[in-house]
Amino acid sequence: MQKNIGTIDKTIRIGVGALLVGYGLFSGSYIAIVIGAIPLITSLVNFCPIYGLLGLSTCKNDDRECK
Repeated sequence: MQKNIGTIDKTIRIGVGALLVGYGLFSGSYIAIVIGAIPLITSLVNFCPIYGLLGLSTCKNDDRECK
């Protein structure tokens, strides 16, 4: 798996994922928890399967997380 998530993308994914998981825990919505876990997991492994299928990457040459 080649890393394809850059720093800004990773930050956004962590924020959105944390908000969704928090909302799910607060409201009791398991769907929100599962949907929020997806961006959190992809940001932890620095790989998005959808980006991989489409051949996309948000990594820049100077991103140390992408090396």
